Amino acid sequence: MIGLLVLGIGVVFLLYLADRLMKARARARRLRNMGDRLAAATARAERQLADRKAAAQASAALTSVVPAIKHPLAQPTGDDAEERAAS
Repeated sequence: MIGLLVLGIGVVFLLYLADRLMKARARARRLRNMGDRLAAATARAERQLADRKAAAQASAALTSVVPAIKHPLAQPTGDDAEERAAS
């Protein structure tokens, strides 16, 4: 009778350990997946930042070559200006 009681307690203990092991493995898998998603998000953010910096540099380079984009003329010139002044 005592042998069966010890065996029953042993089985319950083994089932408890198996449950804990399965939960620990699931938690480790979840944490690993979170780490992968975080690394992917970080890489994507760094790529977007690099793209934004490159676009800003290209824009600055373009406005330094063609300053009229940045500072348009206040008064129109040419035939249009004469027509507007006459009317």
